[in-house]
Amino acid sequence: MLSSVGGCAISAERPRNVKGATMSRVLKLLVLVAIVGLSSAAALPAQAQDEDVAALAAALKETKLTLQEGIKAAEREGQPISAQFEIDDGKLRLSIYTNKGEDFTEVITDPTSGAIVTAEKIIDSDDLSDAADQKAAMEKATVSLLAAAVTAEKENPGSRAVGIFPDLRDGHAVAEVTLLLGESAKKVTEKLD
Repeated sequence: MLSSVGGCAISAERPRNVKGATMSRVLKLLVLVAIVGLSSAAALPAQAQDEDVAALAAALKETKLTLQEGIKAAEREGQPISAQFEIDDGKLRLSIYTNKGEDFTEVITDPTSGAIVTAEKIIDSDDLSDAADQKAAMEKATVSLLAAAVTAEKENPGSRAVGIFPDLRDGHAVAEVTLLLGESAKKVTEKLD
């Protein structure tokens, strides 16, 4: 609304806060950049995971050793409480955590021969925490990891077990089994009690 006083036009409307409008646009732009950045960052782990699965699938083509055979071989170091094939420094290996008494050991098995390459006491705090959680789940289990891996493969014809990790869910022991079929991976849950 305009009115005239002494030949000068005066606006009855509130003056527009140019600085506030600019700040609002900047804030909207920052939020947009953050959203785009977060969605891009979320896509990176999925892409890296796909690349990891493809690399693991390619490496496993060269070996006949099964997860179950590795678990069986590691039993001489203690009760197996988890196992997984992994690529470490560009080389395939089978890592099995075992428990004997209060000690935890990481057993590394050669994927070609099935022989134990190393068996080292776990001392890293994060690894110890994981091992303690796995031990707690296995203490409630009535089914071995070996048997759970066999069951998972039977229930998913053509799949190969490449990782198994026990956990407690609602007070019950379960195992999350990672299966590989071609170059795709999926996780299934097997009851351990």
